[in-house]
Amino acid sequence: MQSEMVLAEALSAQINAEYYSAYLYLSMSSAAVNLGLKGFSNWLFVQAQEELAHGTNIFNYMLDRGSTPKLTQIAEPPNSYASIGSIFSSALKHEQSVTKSINSIATLAMKEGDHACYQFLMWYVNEQVEEEATFTDIIDRLNLIGDNKGMLLPLDNELGTRVFVNPFPAKNN
Repeated sequence: MQSEMVLAEALSAQINAEYYSAYLYLSMSSAAVNLGLKGFSNWLFVQAQEELAHGTNIFNYMLDRGSTPKLTQIAEPPNSYASIGSIFSSALKHEQSVTKSINSIATLAMKEGDHACYQFLMWYVNEQVEEEATFTDIIDRLNLIGDNKGMLLPLDNELGTRVFVNPFPAKNN
């Protein structure tokens, strides 16, 4: 029973971390608009929606397992950035911290012998690999562009085409 409580606390903390991620990406989206980069803003806004879906999926998982998620106050994210590069560098660091958190919960589930939870978390483990790779790719592209603002527009236009696709459509209606 005690181990189930520890795992439930860790999952609840992850829900809050995912919702904080949504706040962070909304703030970054706003900062991108202020930099005149509406495509980047759109991409970050879609990222915020994805983070909300992640948190809601964990929330629903906990309910399905008979556990009560504990929601706590969400911290205020930073709201100003010097450049689009600083936004994405900060976002990558954030995703790396989320990866550590997810891996820690997966390790806990494994130690507790909660195979269902461990299997559930493997989707998130794989998702974090994709998240970090995507942010790294955008940072690499921004580094290639450097100070050439004319090259920033095509990337802004490309990122502006991103649309939200719910990764859990049957669960988060």
